[in-house]
Amino acid sequence: MSVQGDTLHGLPLFPLQAVLFPGGLLRLKVFEARYLDLVSRCLRDNSPFGVVCMRQGAEVRRTDADSVKLETIGVLARLDTVDAEQQGILQVSCQGGQRFEVDAPRQLADGLWLADALCHPDDEVVPPPAELMPTVNALGKAIASLDEQGQHPFIRPHRLDDAGWVANRWCEILPISLAAKQKLMELDEPVLRLKLVDDFLRGKGVVT
Repeated sequence: MSVQGDTLHGLPLFPLQAVLFPGGLLRLKVFEARYLDLVSRCLRDNSPFGVVCMRQGAEVRRTDADSVKLETIGVLARLDTVDAEQQGILQVSCQGGQRFEVDAPRQLADGLWLADALCHPDDEVVPPPAELMPTVNALGKAIASLDEQGQHPFIRPHRLDDAGWVANRWCEILPISLAAKQKLMELDEPVLRLKLVDDFLRGKGVVT
């Protein structure tokens, strides 16, 4: 992979039936040879890979590359921990970084996808507006409840004073479609993203 300005050339992609958000925690069980090689290379070079949601196709390799359709916006992932569960299987923990736009995706003979990636700027850090604080407080209560149960789905520090961070964490746990999660992740305005989450939660009676 080479870097030119805000463009990463030859970024390896990890297509998933999931949406990664900036600042999000992603856990993967890696066993396919192409992805074992990807993890090894990223560890060696201290480099990221790209996570993109699949609009069509399966995560396990198929021989027909035309059966796989990828979203055009993904999120960079950096390795935090890599553990060898057993021979040929890795348990990987990653953190979501910048969003990027996929350009010229191509599949190698071993099935690994590569693409050029134009990186988007990080969300502007802005405080949640006062009218959205019930949704912020509800997330804080959810985090406290999960902590009591020994569950820690979010990377620390928890940034409840950052509208984009709060919106992203809600988007990760809301029971909505992958397509809806993808659209929310793509939004450039963090406060708008949080407002849409707030509308959903009010519609479900979670916040009032």
